[in-house]
Amino acid sequence: MNHEIYDGDLRAATAGLEEAFAGKRFLITGATGLIGSFLTDALMALDAGIVIYAAGRSAEGMRRRFGERMDDPRFHYVPYDAAKPARFDFDVDYIVHAACSAHPLAYATDPVGIMQANVFGTMELLEYLRTQPGARMIFLSTGETYGENPDLPEGFGEGDHGYVDPMKPRSCYPESKRAAETLCACYAAQYGVHAQVARLCHVYGPTMTAVNSRADAQFLRNALEGRDIVMKSTGAQVRSWCYAADAVNAILTLLIKGASGEATNVANRHSVASIREYAQTLADVGGVKLTFDLPPAVEQAGYTKITRAVLNPAKLEGMGWSAKYDLKTGLEHTFRCLKA
Repeated sequence: MNHEIYDGDLRAATAGLEEAFAGKRFLITGATGLIGSFLTDALMALDAGIVIYAAGRSAEGMRRRFGERMDDPRFHYVPYDAAKPARFDFDVDYIVHAACSAHPLAYATDPVGIMQANVFGTMELLEYLRTQPGARMIFLSTGETYGENPDLPEGFGEGDHGYVDPMKPRSCYPESKRAAETLCACYAAQYGVHAQVARLCHVYGPTMTAVNSRADAQFLRNALEGRDIVMKSTGAQVRSWCYAADAVNAILTLLIKGASGEATNVANRHSVASIREYAQTLADVGGVKLTFDLPPAVEQAGYTKITRAVLNPAKLEGMGWSAKYDLKTGLEHTFRCLKA
C-alpha cells in the first residue's frame, strides 16, 4: 500500500478530533472490515494514548490485516463472533459496531447468518453497553433501510421510509439492520444508555476486503490487475458514495455530537452517481476499459433492487461535518494506495 497517501487520509479522518479521543478506549467489532480497519488505523495513527480492542473471528486474519500493530500495547485482539454471546472483561468508552458481511454473495448464500449478526449481535453489544457507565455506542447501519422510494430529489432524510419486501431473502440485510436500529432506540429509551445509529451510504476505499463481492469491489480488483472493468447490469442505479476517510470522520463526529436514540445519514452530497458513472470514473483512473456482462443467477439474487439510494446528509452537516473527497479524488486515492 502507498503509505504516504494512506497516512494522509488517516490524518484527514481524525482532523480536529485528537483532543476529544485522547486516552479513550474503543471496542471496534468487524475490525478487519472496510470501515472497521480504516477506523482502527486512523485512531492508532493519532498516537494519543488511545486503546483499541479489535474484535474479529480470526487471530490469523487480524494478524494478516494489522501485522506488527498486533504487538503494540495499545492494540488488543478480541475473539468475537457476532452470532454468539459476547463476553468482554474490559471497560471501554466507545463501541463501534461495524461487524457485518455487507456484500451481495453473503446475502444470497447466508441470509440467516446476516440476520443473526445484525440482530443478535447488536443486542449482545447493547447489553454490554449497559455495564459500561458513560460509554457511547454507534451502530453502523445502511441506507438500504430506507427501501425503495425514488421520488425524493434531495435524497432520503432520516424521517423518510420506503418499501422493503420482508418475504424476500435478500431483505435479510435491510430488515435486520432496521431491527437493530430499533433495538438501539429501545435500549436508549428503556435503559438510558447512549446508543445511536449511523446510516451509511455506499462506502469505498483502499480497505475494501478481498472477499467483498459488491460490484464496486469487483471493479476495483479488475482495475488494479489492469483488466477491463466488467459491469453486470446497465448500471443505471443511482447511489450516494462516500470515501472511507470521510465516513470514518463522520462516525467519529457522531460519537461526540450525535444524539442517543437517533439515526444520522452518512453521505457525501457531492458524490452522487450511477453505478455506471462510478465504474467509468474508476476505469479512467485505472487506465482500463468499461465492458458489460450478465451475472449468474446466484449472484443476481444478492443484488439490491433499489433504483435510487441517495441519502441527504443535512443533519450530519449541521454538526459541522463536511466531506473532503469527491468521487474522482476518492477513487484516485483508493487506486494509488493499492497499486503501489
